[in-house]
Amino acid sequence: MTSITETQTALSQQIATYEDMRDILETDHLGEWVVIHGQKLVNTYDTFQNAAQDAIRKFGRGPYLIRQVGAPPARLPSSVIYRPAHADH
Repeated sequence: MTSITETQTALSQQIATYEDMRDILETDHLGEWVVIHGQKLVNTYDTFQNAAQDAIRKFGRGPYLIRQVGAPPARLPSSVIYRPAHADH
């Protein structure tokens, strides 16, 4: 099981990887969705759903970054980001 600290570190690295690739992605893939896992671009996708399905198939629960190229980053509270899928509502 991955700790919250390990997940936060992995996501920070994935965001940094996206930022390093931003210019190329915005030139060649503006508006598309990307999946970044580890420090690698996995692929680009035409929809969020396609990106999410592929990421889940390849990496399970993650962590991985799914982001639309050119869109501002989403700001979610950590309680939403790290809430277990099985938690009561």
